[in-house]
Amino acid sequence: MEGKKAEIIKDAIFLLKAAGENAPEIKGLPSGIEGLDELFFTTKLTPKGPQKTPLGGFPQYAVMNLTGISDTGKSLMVEQFAITQANNGLPVAFITVETPATFLAVSLKNRAQAMGIDYERVEERIIIIDAASYSILREEIPTLLATLAHSIKRYHIKVTIIDSITGLFEAKEMFARSIVRQVFNFMKKWYQTALFVSQKRSGHEELSAEAAGGYAVSHILDGAIVLSKKVIASTHDERLFKRPIGELIRLFRIDGCRLCGHDIDTHLMEIGETGLVKIGPSLKHLGKQSL
Repeated sequence: MEGKKAEIIKDAIFLLKAAGENAPEIKGLPSGIEGLDELFFTTKLTPKGPQKTPLGGFPQYAVMNLTGISDTGKSLMVEQFAITQANNGLPVAFITVETPATFLAVSLKNRAQAMGIDYERVEERIIIIDAASYSILREEIPTLLATLAHSIKRYHIKVTIIDSITGLFEAKEMFARSIVRQVFNFMKKWYQTALFVSQKRSGHEELSAEAAGGYAVSHILDGAIVLSKKVIASTHDERLFKRPIGELIRLFRIDGCRLCGHDIDTHLMEIGETGLVKIGPSLKHLGKQSL
C-alpha cells in the first residue's frame, strides 16, 4: 500500500546449506501403473559423470497435476495409485469432488480386484472425504483444508488425492490461482504426496497442460502429466500406431516435474478391459519401427 513502510521478513531468508539440512530425501512411491515408475529418475554425479537412476514411482512429497479431457484415464490412474499406496501400508486421503463416497467405494473395490489386491487390506487405509455430497467442502476451501488436516492427524495420512481440483473453482475461475495455491501450500506444510486431477475443456490443445482455470494448476504445482486421446484417421496414423482407421488411442506425457528428472517423450497409453491403465512405448520408438 502506498505510504506504508516496507517490512523486512528475516524469517523468509535461508542459507542454502540450512535449507538443505531440513530437506526431505526424495524417493519414489510406486504408482501401481505398469510402465510408469521408470519414467521418473534422479541424477547423481559419479567419476564417470552424471548418471540417471530410476526413481521407481511418483516422487515422494510432489504435488502432481493429472490433466486431460474426459475419458482419458485420469481417475483410473489416481485410483490405481491410491490402492497401491494403501496396499503398501500408507494411509491415503481421497477427496472426491465429482463422485459421492458410496459410488467411489464401488470403483475402488473394482480397481483393487482388477489389480489382484485384497480389498480388505486397503479399505481401512483409504479415507474418503466426500466433497461431492457436501457442497460446503467444495465452496469453502478453509473448511475443506481443516477437514483434511483433522483426517491427516487422526489417520496419519501420507498421500492425498483430489478428483478433481477444478471442481473446487467451478464458475469462479478468476479465483483459480488463489484456490490452487492455498491447497498446494497445505500439501507442502503437511508433507503430502498428492495427485490432483484437473479437467480440461475439449477446446484446449490436446497435449497441453492447460486446464480449466488457465495455467493455474500446472504453473503452481510441482509437475504435470497430460493425457489425451485421438482417433486413427489416416494411413500415416495406421503405420505409426499400428492400429486400424477408426480406432481410438490414448496418449500420455509427463509435462514437467520440479523435484526430479523425467522422461520427455509422448507414450501410448492403454486402458484394459478391467479398467487398468498401462503406459506403453514412446511415439519416438514407434516412429523408428515404422520406418
